[in-house]
Amino acid sequence: MLTSGGDAPGMNAAIRSVVRTGLYYGLEVYGIVRGYHGMVNDDIFQMESKSVANIIQRGGTILKSARCMEFFTPEGRQKAYDNLLKRGIEGLIVIGGDGSFTGALKLSTEFGFPVIGLPGTIDKDLYGSDFTIGFDTAVNTAIDAIDKIRDTADAHDRLFIVEVMGRHAGYLALHSGIATGAENILIPESETHIDDVIASLSEKEKRKKLVNLIVVAEGDEFGGAMEVAKVVRERLPQMDTRVSILGHIQRGGAPTCIDRILASRVGFHAVESLIQGRFNVMVGIINDKIAYTPLEIAIREKDKINEDWLRMVKILSS
Repeated sequence: MLTSGGDAPGMNAAIRSVVRTGLYYGLEVYGIVRGYHGMVNDDIFQMESKSVANIIQRGGTILKSARCMEFFTPEGRQKAYDNLLKRGIEGLIVIGGDGSFTGALKLSTEFGFPVIGLPGTIDKDLYGSDFTIGFDTAVNTAIDAIDKIRDTADAHDRLFIVEVMGRHAGYLALHSGIATGAENILIPESETHIDDVIASLSEKEKRKKLVNLIVVAEGDEFGGAMEVAKVVRERLPQMDTRVSILGHIQRGGAPTCIDRILASRVGFHAVESLIQGRFNVMVGIINDKIAYTPLEIAIREKDKINEDWLRMVKILSS
């Protein structure tokens, strides 16, 4: 088992679930330190029940994560595969996002090695699960920060443009923006019409609505919060405009109940799936039921943002 890519709150809960379930079924469970880097460099150790004691409430990942350029080469993957065989490891569980799954799929395709993916990413950008490990915690972290920002915005009659994470997916921005009453939410999945944003702010200013909040996903096509603020300041110089970039604060912290339970469920079913001979899938949850999605589909397909949500934002912020 390994964790790869950006860390996400709840990864430790998933690690705990995999270890305890594996041991229950009489399996040997190995942890790979720093993702594919550890696999290539043979940084692998056998895990016991006590290895995962007192970690369910901790953010980050006890197995750590790191980039590994060597794994992108056929020679690197061969080394990784040889290290797995050396220990008699017969299956791999990867906790991460689309990049992590792409690596797992390459390993499986080239060597016929069974792999299972668990959706661990705060961006919620994998197809085949209603939620991903870490998303709920990250959203609540963003909400808490934005609520505090709105307090100071109200005290000074300011416009705050808040940037949240999400290079390719706007779910963090959408959920946190709706939950905090944002006047505008800018996300990668929909085209940003800056003239409409300016017109909306101008109209609200005429109505003496001086406290405004724009939530921007970092991957929005317009270029993020700083670029939006630049245009707003040029077009509406009378507005007191400030920028706040939440950054990596969204990755940390103790996972919420939802993330702990999600991670525990998918970790449990990942082990059972390998035992049953089902692999090369991502284990997710759809409509509160376990769903098995082929890895290539989980990586390739994308959920579409419901347009009703964006329409609702405009109506509720008026």
